[in-house]
Amino acid sequence: MEIRRTLPQDFWELLHCLKMRSKYAILLVFVIGLVIIEKENNFISRVSDKLKQSPQALAEANGTDASPASAENGSLASLQELDSAFSRLRAHLRNVTLQLAGDEHPGPRRHVLLMATTRTGSSFVGEFFNQQGSIFYLFEPLWHIERTVTFEPGGANAVGSALVYRDVLKQLLLCDLYILESFISPAPEGHLTPFMFRRGSSRSLCEEPVCTPSTKKVFEKYHCKNRHCGPLNITLAVEACRRKQHVALKTVRIRQLEFLQPLVEDPRLDVRIIQLVRDPRAVLASRMVAFSGKYETWKKWASKGETPLREEEVQRLRGNCESIRLSAELGLRRPGWLRGRYMLVRYEDVARAPLQKAEEMYRFAGLPLTPQVGEWIGKNTQAPRDGSGVYSTRKNSSEQFEKWRFSIPFKLAQVVQDACAPAMSLFGYKLASSPATLANRSFSLLEEAQPSWVT
Repeated sequence: MEIRRTLPQDFWELLHCLKMRSKYAILLVFVIGLVIIEKENNFISRVSDKLKQSPQALAEANGTDASPASAENGSLASLQELDSAFSRLRAHLRNVTLQLAGDEHPGPRRHVLLMATTRTGSSFVGEFFNQQGSIFYLFEPLWHIERTVTFEPGGANAVGSALVYRDVLKQLLLCDLYILESFISPAPEGHLTPFMFRRGSSRSLCEEPVCTPSTKKVFEKYHCKNRHCGPLNITLAVEACRRKQHVALKTVRIRQLEFLQPLVEDPRLDVRIIQLVRDPRAVLASRMVAFSGKYETWKKWASKGETPLREEEVQRLRGNCESIRLSAELGLRRPGWLRGRYMLVRYEDVARAPLQKAEEMYRFAGLPLTPQVGEWIGKNTQAPRDGSGVYSTRKNSSEQFEKWRFSIPFKLAQVVQDACAPAMSLFGYKLASSPATLANRSFSLLEEAQPSWVT
């Protein structure tokens, strides 16, 4: 009788033991499956890379001329589809594995895209994400594509460039930095390059293990700021990107928000888009200093009036403002694919309250703002008045954002106001009616930010 009474207890203990082992067995199976799929995916990616076209061929493929698909292109398409299928399955298995692991799940992987134009303060705002230790941050990687693939402005070629930029962005957000090797010049050898644009602006590329011992005989054009590193090992950078919990990237070369829809809808990505804008009068004033040669006509016309201002210059300014406005209007309309994934930010608001805006951006992205970010903001927004270079991210932000009002001639401001009036109205920038109004600091040229800008 005693044996019969103890049998049920032993039986349930045995059953509980088998249940626990089954749980870990399932977890082990998923992990093994994930490793196998990863190897298969890498193999297919290498084969696919062998068949990839050159940057120029890629540009032609996005042009207006259509030609029958060759057998090689068909094979490439099939491999890319298979590669995509493996990637989706791998992501699904990874999510299931993390869920089975329980408390060790680190949270969702975010992909933050800071979308801006030149001289809008994007380098400064980008540092908000560069300073966060769990974020892999890249500074202007699309610079290499712009230097390698040539597109004429306007029309189908503009669409072609946007598609190339978008496809490269997708791979970078997925930590496929090898995509840049086709565009870096001179081409990397053995995945090593000393020519990664502004490498020093990305902490992730200048810290261990990516920062390898420096080589005296190798000249690195874009070196790390605070330490000596050897040529960038792209393989180590890829591994570092995969180890980081989140990815952030800033670019001034994407202006058409609608082209980013495939990125937002990609199941492998969790994209948050922050569009940064600035008063176009301030942007022009800054560009005339930073890119003096390109704006020689503007400077001569503004100072002496001897050289007439060409109509194409004004049209280019108007086109830039319109592309920014159209993207912002799309984001603020809250289409289904962008809902909860788009935020409009004015540089002026960041300059006036940098820590508050950083907290808002982090909250929008679903990321925790670490003390290191707050410390960097405090240190770099109270710089001495004479300590700010053209490309510096260290500025007395409360003074800098309206400095342009005292350097731009009023007739130049009028041209900008006429060309960019719709965009200025949308973003809350007031028009100056006279030189006195423009130079009067007590008259605010900035309306209050709208809460609806965070969607």
